[in-house]
Amino acid sequence: MVLSDIYIYPVKSLAGIRVENWEVVETGLKYDRQWMLIDEQGQFLSQRRLPKMALIQTRLTESELILSAPNFADLHLSLEPKDGAIISSTVWKDCCDARHVSNEADAWFREVLQIPCTLVYLPPETKRGVDLNYALEADRVAFSDGFPFLIISENSLNSLNSQLENPVEMARFRPNLVISGCEAYAEDFWREIQIGNIDFRLPKPCSRCSVPAINPNTAEVGKEPLTTLNRLRKANGKIYFGQNALHNSCGELNVDDAVLVKQRGESNLIFNSVQVS
Repeated sequence: MVLSDIYIYPVKSLAGIRVENWEVVETGLKYDRQWMLIDEQGQFLSQRRLPKMALIQTRLTESELILSAPNFADLHLSLEPKDGAIISSTVWKDCCDARHVSNEADAWFREVLQIPCTLVYLPPETKRGVDLNYALEADRVAFSDGFPFLIISENSLNSLNSQLENPVEMARFRPNLVISGCEAYAEDFWREIQIGNIDFRLPKPCSRCSVPAINPNTAEVGKEPLTTLNRLRKANGKIYFGQNALHNSCGELNVDDAVLVKQRGESNLIFNSVQVS
């Protein structure tokens, strides 16, 4: 098994970037979900509410985050905002201090999305923890929903696509790490794995919201793949696809890094589909 793809999403719920190698820091992949849009109540904005967020592209240079939207001039931002006010921001029920990026950024996003919003950044001094039901006291995350990493195997998507009239791309599921060389849904049974020189814990499967139904290329919302996932991958009233993960150390990940399963366990979810071990 090898690591076949690495994706980062600098701004929560905007388009991601595929990279060949990337640094792993305390909160996960460097710059992953380091920025976030919030509404006037400080609540995070996502494609669940605004599907057209999927059409805003992101790029990183050595010194800038560059944002692009159809029919708008690019927005160039510093990778390390330092002057903005600290704002209380909320991801689901989790409140944390974030730094306001700039009035210029807010104006750009308000024009693009046609909604009042504010761009914030997670500064180094803010330490956002992970749910201690699944994590250690020292574990940290940026603005991801709950965990630093989402892991999916290529063959899990291939298996799903075999059940769909119109196959979907992996981008629908917004993984960080994609694994090749294993059976479909093998990740359901992984508890500890090593990728390159970094060890990961996989404490729980990822329950899916409405985002996979959004075409990332058009922002159109359809019924698939959620209808099929509801038939094949539903347990305890939720749909599951992929595994949340936590890292034990920092370092670097590279496409084609070897993947070693160090500990397996039984799946605690009973799906309609046949599972493998």
